[in-house]
Amino acid sequence: MIKNWLLKAEKDIETAGDLYKSKHYDWCLFIWHLAIEKALKAKILSLEKEYVFTHKLISLTKLAEYPINKQTLEELREITSFNIEARYDDYKLSFYKKATREYTSKWVKICDNFFKSIIKSI
Repeated sequence: MIKNWLLKAEKDIETAGDLYKSKHYDWCLFIWHLAIEKALKAKILSLEKEYVFTHKLISLTKLAEYPINKQTLEELREITSFNIEARYDDYKLSFYKKATREYTSKWVKICDNFFKSIIKSI
């Protein structure tokens, strides 16, 4: 199961890269959220804990016993918003406008660093 989650996460990262290249920044960030979620679920399983059904990265991070400081907490809140805002029609337009190239570039780097850190901890 752990390898399966990590393979899916890697595929998501590849998809996010393709979306970034095609300037679909809002969907790129949504997919990054999914990749991080899957990595955290792999980490949780590596600790021999039960699978959880949530998309909330802060909850998953705590279950994964990943250290959270103030900056990480703020970043996780923002990354979690990529999932919520990308899914519901009433938020799509505002999130689309928010997800500029500059904003997305910044958050892709943050997501990538967080993802790599999770993987190293497994």
